[in-house]
Amino acid sequence: MISRTLIVLRHAKAETPGDLVDFDRALTERGESDADAAGAWLADERLHPELVLCSPARRTRQTWQTAAIALAQGENGRPSPEVRYEESLYLAGRTEVFDLLRLVPDTIRTVLLVGHNPTVSEVSALLLPDDQFSGTVIEMKTAGLAVHTSEEPWSATQPGAMRLTRRHTARG
Repeated sequence: MISRTLIVLRHAKAETPGDLVDFDRALTERGESDADAAGAWLADERLHPELVLCSPARRTRQTWQTAAIALAQGENGRPSPEVRYEESLYLAGRTEVFDLLRLVPDTIRTVLLVGHNPTVSEVSALLLPDDQFSGTVIEMKTAGLAVHTSEEPWSATQPGAMRLTRRHTARG
């Protein structure tokens, strides 16, 4: 079996809504710095996604784009990942996220999912197998990352199917 890795990243700190439509909220200066730190952490950990599934909201796109710049500095000639801005991830619940993951081709070994709370926290907690799950919800902070692995194909992605191997909250 080939090991598969799912990296879950909650978008970095965004401006408060005010008069803005939620979808259009941008990252704050701190958010940009934290997204950069997230990309640097991924590079340091040698976590190089082949596929990025990203919400199309402004703050998630900016999180990925800023992280990607820092990650590319540690890529050493690796090809850039395929990036899919998935409309369903903006308002997605955990069911839609699991459905998206089940469609990932098994030739892809590492996926980065960039999304919103509470969904990313719920998905990360639900992925835990019984021996790792303590019954408490994993609350991912902004620019929080959770790394899950499995020997199963992506089509078998379901609750309890992926071990949590690393967690990190990026701060720049």
